[in-house]
Amino acid sequence: MRSETAILSLILSTAEKEERIRAVILNGSRVNHKVKKDDFQDFDVIYLVEELDYFRANPNWIDIFGERIIMQMPNEMNLYSNQPKPVQEDIAYLMLFKDFNRIDLTLVALKNKDQLQDSLTKILLDKDNLFKEQPVPNDSDYWTRKPSQKDYTDCCNEFWWVATYVVKGLARNDLLYAKDMLENPVRKMFMRMIAWHVAADHGFMINLGKSHRFLKNYIAPKMRTQILNTYPNAKKQHIWNSLLTMTRIFEEKSQELAHQLELKYNAEESNNVKAYLKLMEKEIVQ
Repeated sequence: MRSETAILSLILSTAEKEERIRAVILNGSRVNHKVKKDDFQDFDVIYLVEELDYFRANPNWIDIFGERIIMQMPNEMNLYSNQPKPVQEDIAYLMLFKDFNRIDLTLVALKNKDQLQDSLTKILLDKDNLFKEQPVPNDSDYWTRKPSQKDYTDCCNEFWWVATYVVKGLARNDLLYAKDMLENPVRKMFMRMIAWHVAADHGFMINLGKSHRFLKNYIAPKMRTQILNTYPNAKKQHIWNSLLTMTRIFEEKSQELAHQLELKYNAEESNNVKAYLKLMEKEIVQ
């Protein structure tokens, strides 16, 4: 595996030789002093460029970075819509190389420089003195934000509402549907509440990372185990048990958060759904 120094040297030397590249920016975990370095960190790089269409018309120019296992160009993809995508204002190359390094490189038109706002930013090259001020990189843009009353109310309502979808799937023996509901809308609200609860204890000045990867640093081992145990296999009883565990934890943490932040908790809503779960248990547990 090429070293961090070797990869950064290649990124910079490529930019220095190419006149159309005017600046190089490094974002992400590699400029976050709070994140422990490891071999799986991406190199999140932005090239500010002139003549963006030149690079679009010459797709093989990126071969200079090495032999790839796979590449994705997300801005060119059309996975979630039947409508053709308009030409994007930037070009993104997500590249995994055969030496296991990964570079997420984005080309941004020079005219859009002012749209680049990220607290985790380090300027590696600036040919035109575009960035007169270079604040010390920090992760403040990624802190968990304090919820408003509406944020909190909506999260609670969504959690209790979609919990009933899991019940419906289990009662019908539609395990794919039930598991999908549990692992998508229910879990999304569940983890949001957990994140708020944890962040509140730290003044909403912590970054829990993508997919809450740093959550383990802020919770007790017992709670971490409880959360991990809510990820079931596809067996009906296990899905049901996971749902019950999630509702118990969600209710506990949402009530504690309401008290801490002086938010209004809708006890009638949660009590009604819990009663519904109790009544439906005989339809699910054989």
